[in-house]
Amino acid sequence: MPLLPYINPSNLITNFKKKKKKELKMFSHKANLLANQILVIFLIVASVQWQQAQSKKHTWQEAFKVLGIAWNRDGTLNRTIQIPMVDPTPFEDSTTPSPTVLSQDIQLSAKSNATVRLYVPANPPKNKTLPLVVYLHGGDFVLFSASTVIFHNFCNDIAEYFPAVVVSVEYRLAPENKLPAAFNDALNAIFWVRDQAKGIGGRDPWMEFANFSRVFILGSSAGANIAYHVALRAVNLDLRPLQIKGLLMNQAYFGGVRRTQSEINLKEDQYVPLYVNDVLWSLALPLNFNRDHKFCNPISGGTYHGRVYRLPKVYIKGDYGDPLVDRSILLGKFLQSHKVPVYHRFNKGGFHGIELQNKTAAQQLYNDMRLFIHDVYTNLNSGDLSNLHASF
Repeated sequence: MPLLPYINPSNLITNFKKKKKKELKMFSHKANLLANQILVIFLIVASVQWQQAQSKKHTWQEAFKVLGIAWNRDGTLNRTIQIPMVDPTPFEDSTTPSPTVLSQDIQLSAKSNATVRLYVPANPPKNKTLPLVVYLHGGDFVLFSASTVIFHNFCNDIAEYFPAVVVSVEYRLAPENKLPAAFNDALNAIFWVRDQAKGIGGRDPWMEFANFSRVFILGSSAGANIAYHVALRAVNLDLRPLQIKGLLMNQAYFGGVRRTQSEINLKEDQYVPLYVNDVLWSLALPLNFNRDHKFCNPISGGTYHGRVYRLPKVYIKGDYGDPLVDRSILLGKFLQSHKVPVYHRFNKGGFHGIELQNKTAAQQLYNDMRLFIHDVYTNLNSGDLSNLHASF
């Protein structure tokens, strides 16, 4: 999800960090407003750089500049774009407005540094358990964290609105940890949820609110790619007493060697330009594999095809202003051909990451996901995708 061009946002970040630590912990209107302002400024600069770059032949160096990354001598990346990260809110604080959602970071094992951020409504329903959502954030496999403010706020929103218990996975990033490292981390988080259901090693009190028979895997952008691969792995595993009831993919980050029409039409898109995508896949994929590897192209083959028909119901959301939209349409057709129930929404216009900036788009997405999770399909489209194609 290449949202962010290269700029030096140090003044904005400094002002953000000067806020009291307690204010950062709160899911508040002020924090949301500031995060949105940062994104808007990033995207304005992205638009200017995009217009300047249209007539150029693009290079790796240019892609790195747009992404705000550079190589360190040891082969790791220096990530210069720093959207603020926020601490969890594990308890109510009488000195600040009461949060509507509580959150805490949990280390999955004493033997590893793997963590999840767990969210529960501050006032959950009484005598009723909640669906459990495993969430995978975006960032092209290369950027960001579960604690990045835009994804933290997203999880706050859905935990309150659905309502649900949300497990947001802190997965390892490429190129330091190429795929399938992120898939493995997400699967380990699901194993942790299974162990919580069984009470192995004790159960976190917040997990008492979770309904382990109604588990959903949700991802945005690269997170949607991770969600898809983890769901395919899960069908061959004994996860009892967990029951994975659905998979939700928002603007999924997939690719392939052969260009789709939406990629060609929007190759100089200001949010996910094609040359940046190619560089990102080079960073994320295992060495010596191209974009038709199954980690990138979900319909190219590989060992997963025998499992596809066993997937639970799927929700797919895309926007025709996103160069990646055809990938989601192709995947939806592929799933339908394997008799997987697919519910979908493809909006005219829009862009990649629109729900992080546009409140109307965010609310539409939240509404769809809430209906899907609660098995209400009156406003969800499940029609045949065979004749659907990108249009503008």
